[in-house]
Amino acid sequence: MDGGDRRHLLLWFFAAATAVKLLLIPSYRSTDFEVHRNWLAITHSLPLSEWYFDETSQWTLDYPPFFAYFERFLSLFARLVDPKIVDLHLGLDYSADSVVYFQRITVIFSDLSLLFGVYRLTRKVEPLRRNLICVLVVWSPGLLMVDHVHFQYNGFFLGWLLLSVSFLQDGRDLIGGFLFAVVLCFKHLFAVAAPVYFVYLLRHYCWAGLATGLRRLVALGSVVVAVFAAAFGPFIYNGQVSSKKVFVFKPCCLITLNTVLETAVTCQFQIQQVISRMFPFGRGLCHAYWAPNFWVFYIILDKGLAFTLRKLGFDVQVPSASFTGGLVGDSSPFAVLPQITPLTTFVMVLLAITPCLIKAWKKPQPGLVARWIAYAYTCGFLFGWHVHEKASLHFTIPLAIVAVQSLEDAKHYFLVSIVSCYSLFPLLYEPREYPIKVLLLLLHSMVMWLGFSAQYTDVKGLKEKKKEGGEIKRSKFEIGCVEKSYLTKQVTN
Repeated sequence: MDGGDRRHLLLWFFAAATAVKLLLIPSYRSTDFEVHRNWLAITHSLPLSEWYFDETSQWTLDYPPFFAYFERFLSLFARLVDPKIVDLHLGLDYSADSVVYFQRITVIFSDLSLLFGVYRLTRKVEPLRRNLICVLVVWSPGLLMVDHVHFQYNGFFLGWLLLSVSFLQDGRDLIGGFLFAVVLCFKHLFAVAAPVYFVYLLRHYCWAGLATGLRRLVALGSVVVAVFAAAFGPFIYNGQVSSKKVFVFKPCCLITLNTVLETAVTCQFQIQQVISRMFPFGRGLCHAYWAPNFWVFYIILDKGLAFTLRKLGFDVQVPSASFTGGLVGDSSPFAVLPQITPLTTFVMVLLAITPCLIKAWKKPQPGLVARWIAYAYTCGFLFGWHVHEKASLHFTIPLAIVAVQSLEDAKHYFLVSIVSCYSLFPLLYEPREYPIKVLLLLLHSMVMWLGFSAQYTDVKGLKEKKKEGGEIKRSKFEIGCVEKSYLTKQVTN
């Protein structure tokens, strides 16, 4: 299959997925829909220096600057569609058809980054594996449910991530590092893989003798600094402008070191506000909807111990706040077990990633980058602070790339993708969405089963062994008991 046919086939996959996404426009939408509408209004109605300070709505801007600029770009078109969409006050909880169609379509268009990321990542892969990867990523039921029903832009972010991986696999490390820095300035939660990038790029790109290595290290550092300067620089500049406005009427003799210091403090305050919005540690250990990770068992154990100790006559205070309130300041302390802090989760994630970092340092192979990144995001999902349930997409999408590399990888991906998709079901809790999510999971399971069965049935090897009279040991893809239990439960329900 030549390049033209490959592009046409990928476009056909994408067009079919787009048709499904268009049909999902009238479906249920979560509060994230109003969150992003409010961000359109904030970035359109207010000067940049006030974006991360506005509290008109409880849905304050808490994504990094690049995504704020992206929302600002979208707001230019939103105003043409319906000016009320970008009205900071009149637009609160606005749900007219104009805003529904506009925001849904922006998510669909933003998936073009995912399309290009998959295309570039699979352009050198053999046809059967390439087609399977394209279907698994473009038709991901998790992305369809989270982005095109629940409402988010994960496909947009993951497209940039796949682009970064594709350049690393090509040996173009500088561009790969640049694109990952861009991803972080779009959504900071992808930073879990930063240690993997750091170790890999240091070992694979910079470890090349003293002079060459130092030159490459400076180049890589300059690229990363330039990206973050482009993201956060405008906020520093606007802080300076705001500070100058305060002192503009003072006599020249009063423009002293004190003025300079106050300007610096204003700039620092701007950046601190952006960072505090991006990392609201006061929201607590768990997200409003529990991600199925290690901390679930920790909380259950704490509650079980508290219940048992009270029954035994011990005076155990039961916290009144919720573990999963989701708002700053609405987090619950543990009754019996030690309190968990953000630093604790950071250390646990770093320790969990350490084996991967050691391997990346010893054997920095470009073909293993996707595997290491998926592993890092899995560790972040299991042990991170205030993990979103949607974060499972961060490792299931890269694992789709890995799944075609071996039979064991396919089996692991099959299990992880089914469990991940199933764990997202409570996001779509309305009865009318139930057939949609079940159908998406079952279709995805069928595609995986058919694709992996075709990929890992060694017909040629079987024929050769049969001719030689040797023992025939058929290696094929099979569905395990755990996967069957998940699928059976959906059918019987």
